[in-house]
Amino acid sequence: MIRVTPDWAEELSGFLRQHLDNAMFPLSNIRRFGIDGVEPYAMRFWVATDSGRITDAIGLANSGALMPVCPNGDWAAVRAVVRGEAVRMLIGPTPQVRPMMAALGLADAPMTLNDDDPHFALDLRQLRLPDGPGRIVPLAEAPKDILRDWLFQYEVEALNATPDVAAKDAAFSYEHYCKDQSHVVLMEGDVPLAMTGFNARLPEAVQIGGVFTPPALRRRGYARCAVALHLDAARRHGVARASLFAGSQTAARAYIAIGFERIGDWSLCILKEPIVVT
Repeated sequence: MIRVTPDWAEELSGFLRQHLDNAMFPLSNIRRFGIDGVEPYAMRFWVATDSGRITDAIGLANSGALMPVCPNGDWAAVRAVVRGEAVRMLIGPTPQVRPMMAALGLADAPMTLNDDDPHFALDLRQLRLPDGPGRIVPLAEAPKDILRDWLFQYEVEALNATPDVAAKDAAFSYEHYCKDQSHVVLMEGDVPLAMTGFNARLPEAVQIGGVFTPPALRRRGYARCAVALHLDAARRHGVARASLFAGSQTAARAYIAIGFERIGDWSLCILKEPIVVT
């Protein structure tokens, strides 16, 4: 594998779009930050080629998130190029992440999160809008204290963050989501019911993340309504496809109800401490 430079952005993005549902994070990050940027989510990339064509890619964010789009799975080559790099998180399709972790010697490393979740996608022409209360508003227009608390609960519940880490990350996320206008809240009058957002965005596709309903309001279809209304708004702006990962069977049923179909499995593995690949 070879290290790519910023002038590869168009060619690399073309390859990643061939694997769109598995490559939303790196594609979105390239679009926002380019290649070799300085922001935490900016990424460096290495690729394998055959007759001048990219066949596999591995991306490493400055935050330590390692993301494979490697359908051919030459994990020895991946280890060779990331040797000496600090890895904090591994994200991607399960059939790629699990063998990559083994090859990098990380399969038995201590983790705060080590999940395989069902992976879903939807052609937005097939989106089904459910009946339900409320309207969606940008996160910044919902009650700040309540939404900051929801983000804290999300970090603890979905990502197994410790309270101190969750408080720090929730504060960062709130400011980041408001600035990027990536998340919305389902409201009934002045009462927030559920939150959803896009954790990766392209002109043609979005990836859903950060879906949360407080425990007292669950099992009433609020998250399903929030996601569907947010996708309907994206569809009206030309977005054609959406993907997501379901953290529970209840969530999976909600997504299937609005048209999503399972396409595979997705892994998110967060190490307790960054580990340098040897």
